[in-house]
Amino acid sequence: MKNLTATELSRSLSSVLDAVQHRGESFEITRNGETVARLGPKKKATVGELLDFLRENPPDPDFARDVREARSFVVDQERDWPD
Repeated sequence: MKNLTATELSRSLSSVLDAVQHRGESFEITRNGETVARLGPKKKATVGELLDFLRENPPDPDFARDVREARSFVVDQERDWPD
């Protein structure tokens, strides 16, 4: 993990974001010698983490009804594909 001061980050934010996005690099940001943040690639959730989240935050009772209602607005289109 590379170290950057807050000033260095502010002067080179675009290139730092490129390094994170395209090369997977991570940075520790310091201000007055103290670490205040870490910047790195977005972590992808695992299926287990998603299931844990849903257990801790279940959909409200009207969720299924809302999904059905939203789907009723979707129109299936028949297509005339050439043979």
